Amino acid sequence: MKYSAIALSMVSLLALSACDSGPKSSAPASTEQGAPITLESAVNHEDRTPAYVERDQFRHPKETLEFFELEPSMTVVEIWPGGGYYSEILAPYLADEGTFYAAHFPEDTQSDYYQRSLNKFKERLTSEAVFGNVELTQFAPLTPLETDIAPPNSADRILTFRNLHNWYMSGGEEAVLSAFRQFHQALIPDGILGVVDHRLPESADDGAMENSGYIKESWVIDLAEQAGFELVESSEINANPKDTADHPNGVWNLPPTLNVEDGDDAEIYKAIGESDRFTLKFRKPVE
Repeated sequence: MKYSAIALSMVSLLALSACDSGPKSSAPASTEQGAPITLESAVNHEDRTPAYVERDQFRHPKETLEFFELEPSMTVVEIWPGGGYYSEILAPYLADEGTFYAAHFPEDTQSDYYQRSLNKFKERLTSEAVFGNVELTQFAPLTPLETDIAPPNSADRILTFRNLHNWYMSGGEEAVLSAFRQFHQALIPDGILGVVDHRLPESADDGAMENSGYIKESWVIDLAEQAGFELVESSEINANPKDTADHPNGVWNLPPTLNVEDGDDAEIYKAIGESDRFTLKFRKPVE
């Protein structure tokens, strides 16, 4: 389903067509010397957004994608890519040999923020050559399984970065479990699900997950296993020991949001940096 001809399904299963402003040109996925692009060269791609590059020190994209065992020939789904931080790395990396689905917000979203984000991402797809190979689909955590983020049993990797807390805060535990079931359906047997999110300490009260933006690693593992996944490995690639996960405005006190109250010292939160995050690798078992 190429974006230039994609017909997106609504959450309500009504047909919606995504408009295209014109044909796209595919970005070259090779170095100047003609060699296939590597993950390192994709991270260092000249077309990356400068503001996103500045965040690499907190997000560790190369190390994170290596942990998820990415290869350039794979079919990869990124869930809710937002403005495209990871998409602008994945698109050139997968352009020559792979397939890249960006499962963005649903077309019929009632959220102004989500709609603006989706529209901006669509604009990038049609205006920036680096996104020439992206296949746009949609995802909502409580939609029926018939709404595909990718064809069933087709994806080698499904990746989601800092999204689970949103699903929990808006739809509770069932929303996260439903999301995991959709991922399980789309993955091939032995395919890998990569998850990164803001980490709530295991000693904290579970109620903090409701509005802080932080969630417990053990809770995520339990729900993924309920959906049929097995945990392969956890990593501290995106850990930040400076973050206590206990802030007046939750994770949004920290960069890049820096949602601070009048009189608060933003420099304190800048010194902490971005949030402490768990990084989990799950596998869909071969049955």
